[in-house]
Amino acid sequence: MEKILPKDFIFGGATAAYQAEGATHEDGKGPVAWDKYLKENYWYTAEPASDFYHKYPIDLKLAQEYGINGIRVSIAWSRIFPEGYGKVNYKGVEFYHKLFAECHKRNVEPFVTLHHFDTPEILHENGDFLNRENIDHFVDYAEFCFKEYPEINYWTTFNEIGPIGEGQYLIGKFPPGIKYDLAKVFQSHHNMMVAHARAVKLFKDGGYNGEIGVVHALPTKYPYDPENPEEVRAAELDDIIHNKFILDATFLGKYSDETIKGVEHILAVNGGKLDLRPEDFKVLNAAKNLNDFLGINYYMSDWMKAFDGDTEITHNSTGNKGESKYQIKGVGQRVFDVDVPRTDWDWMIYPKGLYDQIMRVKKDYPNYKKIYITENGLGYKDVFENNTVYDDARIDYVKKHLEVIADAISDGANVKGYFIWSLMDVFSWSNGYEKRYGLFYVDFKTQKRYPKKSAEWYKKISDTHIV
Repeated sequence: MEKILPKDFIFGGATAAYQAEGATHEDGKGPVAWDKYLKENYWYTAEPASDFYHKYPIDLKLAQEYGINGIRVSIAWSRIFPEGYGKVNYKGVEFYHKLFAECHKRNVEPFVTLHHFDTPEILHENGDFLNRENIDHFVDYAEFCFKEYPEINYWTTFNEIGPIGEGQYLIGKFPPGIKYDLAKVFQSHHNMMVAHARAVKLFKDGGYNGEIGVVHALPTKYPYDPENPEEVRAAELDDIIHNKFILDATFLGKYSDETIKGVEHILAVNGGKLDLRPEDFKVLNAAKNLNDFLGINYYMSDWMKAFDGDTEITHNSTGNKGESKYQIKGVGQRVFDVDVPRTDWDWMIYPKGLYDQIMRVKKDYPNYKKIYITENGLGYKDVFENNTVYDDARIDYVKKHLEVIADAISDGANVKGYFIWSLMDVFSWSNGYEKRYGLFYVDFKTQKRYPKKSAEWYKKISDTHIV
């Protein structure tokens, strides 16, 4: 049955500075922790990525031609402040003015993220957001951007606070590569939410143009057996780590009793304590009703069993199905023997999880205002033939997720747009260049772009609003 999306619905494409721009040291850009970390730990670098720094006019022309009327881009903090604060790099400042002008020329609305995984190296080595000084530096950087870019109508403070803390301190796949430190995970989440809240309050108090929000990755957690209270508890605890803690901070301005009890249990089992200050909660409370939108990044759901053995997490960075393992002592263990398809990277494909997550936000956080699905897409080992990619699996994936978005809208959720990850193929943080998501295939040697079958399909959906 056909489903119709609203007339004002945005059909967007998503990118991120470090994953797309390349030019990692060009025109005065300062280093980020990833530069060194990739060199030391992986077999690829972010150079030249998709060369968006030079090719953005081509990508935006393609966006316009294929009915894409919104783009997520991020500002590379270290292009503006090479050392995180202090001296401004005006070549970097000018680049983003030119990028935003090109977006508007092509009628592609830019949704601009201030921080997409790329803290300047000097600040990252000084503790990143575990160091409260860096909250101040972020807020100063945000204020500079609000003043400098009045042409922007949609601001996002952070992309995926959850996966940042998890990547850095739980899984260890992001710099500084620390594993299984749950206290650092929660502290990072908390401090980044304080930084978000301060930036939002400053934006509103300053009367700046446009809207501001935050983008959270929200993987839905289910008990393997919904009749088993231990497995229900495992799903709840894993949800606290990945979702509820940061959603509470965003929209309640505090942590609910249920959340705090869960965190206390997790830390009692795994060690560590948190530094949560009264002034933090004043800041969170002041901003809880000021978010103009919530961005939801959704790729997968997880099924959980109870688990009390040793914590062990294996990240699948190869695309060999079955290499993932995720079990946290006193929290739970992810299981894969459910009747749900999964990607080569062990991500469970379950569109209903997106519907459930949207409706959860609507029910539990009724002050949310509106939602954009800011990332969703299928990472795939694309086969390039006849100057294109016949990516029917990607089309099917996106179609099913757009269908459940239409269902959520019918059921009263205010969802205003969808941004496919990614507009064109980009560099992937822990998978390099093998895992592709784009509507446009990038030959990374020549930097030529080729529309995939999914680009033609997406244009049709954008033109008709019928899924």
